[in-house]
Amino acid sequence: MDEYWKMLRQALGCRPLILTGSNVMILDGDNRVLLHLRTDIDMWGLPGGFCEIGETVEQTAIREAYEELNLTVRNLKLFNVYSGEDYHFTYPNGDEVYNISISYLCRDYEGVIQVNALEGKDAQFFSLENLPNNIPLPIKRVLEDLMLYLKEN
Repeated sequence: MDEYWKMLRQALGCRPLILTGSNVMILDGDNRVLLHLRTDIDMWGLPGGFCEIGETVEQTAIREAYEELNLTVRNLKLFNVYSGEDYHFTYPNGDEVYNISISYLCRDYEGVIQVNALEGKDAQFFSLENLPNNIPLPIKRVLEDLMLYLKEN
């Protein structure tokens, strides 16, 4: 079923939903992470989104990277699972979600970045030491974990 969460929104309005999704941290050869400027919240985020019915979380990450940025990602490595109060988010339109977010790490990708104008305004690789300021707190936490991981490995 396409866009399952939209169907839930129609039935439940803005009330909090628990939604499962995934994102992918795409790293280039210099360990810079690819972020895209999202149209829905006007903030920088990771390629990702909510799972559709019947889809695995890895399939979600692959689909979203392609839909949002025209990139084919392969050899995803499970990075971490994020959930709880820290992953509560209220969108500008008032919709509330408690995200269960599965993050993947990817160094194996191909394609030319083409930002889907419905989902983003821009996409760039950023050094983890020089990230933009307008990143949602849940994504900042994921990127902080990535920074620690890269220092240790």
